[in-house]
Amino acid sequence: MKRTTVKLPDDLDARLRHEAERRGVTIADVTPTALEQHLGPGGRRRLGAAASGHSGQSDVSERIEEILAAELAPSR
Repeated sequence: MKRTTVKLPDDLDARLRHEAERRGVTIADVTPTALEQHLGPGGRRRLGAAASGHSGQSDVSERIEEILAAELAPSR
C-alpha cells in the first residue's frame, strides 16, 4: 500500500470530509473508492462513447466532441 499526498481545493476537501463523515469512515477509506470509480477497474477508465460505432446512430462522427464531453464530465 502506498501513501500519497494530494493538494485539493478547499471546496473539494470539504466535500471529501463530508462524504467520509456521512459514511462513518475515514478519508483514507473514501479516497481509493472515489479514484477507482473515476479511473475504472485496473486504472483504465471506460468511455461509453467507445461503443458508439454500434449505436445505430449515423451522426456519431459529427457529434464526437459532444459525446466525449458528456462522458468525461465529472459525475455529481
